[in-house]
Amino acid sequence: MEKAKGKKLFYRPAGKRKGMYTPTQIICVSFVIVIALGTFLLSLPVASKHGRLDVLDAMFTATSATCVTGLIVRDTWTQFTYFGQAVILLLIQVGGLGLVTLTSFFALAMRRRMGFRDLRLLGESVSADGYAQAKDVLKIVVGLAGLFEGIGIVLLLFAFVPQFGLEGIWVSVFTAISAFCNAGFDLFGRFGQYSSLAPYVNNYYVQAVVMFMIISGGLGFMVWVEIGEYRKKHRLSLQAKVVLSFSVILWLGGAALIALMEWNNPASMGGLSVPGKLMAALFQSVSTRTAGMNTIDLAVCGPITKLLMSVLQFIGAAPGSTGGGIKTTTLLVLIMTVVSYMQSKNDVEIMKHKIDKLAVYRTLTVTLLSLTAVILCFSVLYFTLPEDGRGVQCLFEAVSAFSTSGLSAGITEISGTPGRILLIITMFIGRVGPVSLVLSMLVNSAKRKNIVYPDGQIIVG
Repeated sequence: MEKAKGKKLFYRPAGKRKGMYTPTQIICVSFVIVIALGTFLLSLPVASKHGRLDVLDAMFTATSATCVTGLIVRDTWTQFTYFGQAVILLLIQVGGLGLVTLTSFFALAMRRRMGFRDLRLLGESVSADGYAQAKDVLKIVVGLAGLFEGIGIVLLLFAFVPQFGLEGIWVSVFTAISAFCNAGFDLFGRFGQYSSLAPYVNNYYVQAVVMFMIISGGLGFMVWVEIGEYRKKHRLSLQAKVVLSFSVILWLGGAALIALMEWNNPASMGGLSVPGKLMAALFQSVSTRTAGMNTIDLAVCGPITKLLMSVLQFIGAAPGSTGGGIKTTTLLVLIMTVVSYMQSKNDVEIMKHKIDKLAVYRTLTVTLLSLTAVILCFSVLYFTLPEDGRGVQCLFEAVSAFSTSGLSAGITEISGTPGRILLIITMFIGRVGPVSLVLSMLVNSAKRKNIVYPDGQIIVG
């Protein structure tokens, strides 16, 4: 402590100055601002084909697009003009990459100097290990997003331009970006409202391209970097190994179970050929992991299938990706925590690596808060919807909203005002993350970090 002119000089730690907000708080507020702007634009008469969209439905659509969920109360192609579709696509792009990520990219492109606070915020947004790495990670995120979306657009042009003419260019752009961002929005309502990719259930090319886009966005940007550098380094980090191996298990395992349960269901995939059934099962397994597109009618699937899909939705995609859910790594750490305790080990081990205890604590926190959000949403939907809309359908819809998957069993359309408001809140929590949302509300939590309490004993189990 120094003295100057008889006065003591106190230095406040960064983040505690009056008017300063944490990166988490800024990210949460940025999503709120984007949703509000999207609501305004989508409620304009120029955005709708058939009358002006009411504010609640506009807010629901804007939230779903910004949170890259895909749940809709109005069919995108039937309701919205090209202007409205463009607004939705912009919201998807911003929500998929994050507002902070995009604004920081343009700041760098304009050669504007970024201060420490900017880098701190950017590091939080792109999940960089350190603030010094934030610029490099940002360039990687935007570069890979542009690369994969460009590839997807070109590949889809071969399918949609012959079918739709020049409009096929716009359909290709919209579908590619929506699939990469795991948003689930589509422009195929012309074949029937809320049809998603059902008209292409026998078009294996379109399904394969869309799956490629979903996987590209769902694996995580840094995993792709490691894959690209594998020929040089001949090794992968623990993060990449876990994401890749666990993702393959979930894709193939989910596909096998879906095929097993829906193989002879005439209302879903029973009428398809054997290759068609296998492709439909694989597509649904991949898409269920927060992408929100479907080639079969999910409303007529069996309750056990919906329960399985709910589990896959809850798990979600990989960290640092465009997808939602609790993330694949979170589930694996949770499983290995249980295994380690049952084996009387003091540490959690994965692939001969010891997992940091803070990561374990975060895993438990994320899982508990996520389950709480899903249970609350399910409970409200269960007691507010008609008798025939209850049960596993409510659970399916609640998990879909939280995981930002966007798959629907038909509940969203009949949810009414209370249900839609609840789903809006749930989608926002799922996109921002329950832990991040709680931290953004605990303004004074940092003041209690250094308090040391005595050890206590409590009986558990």
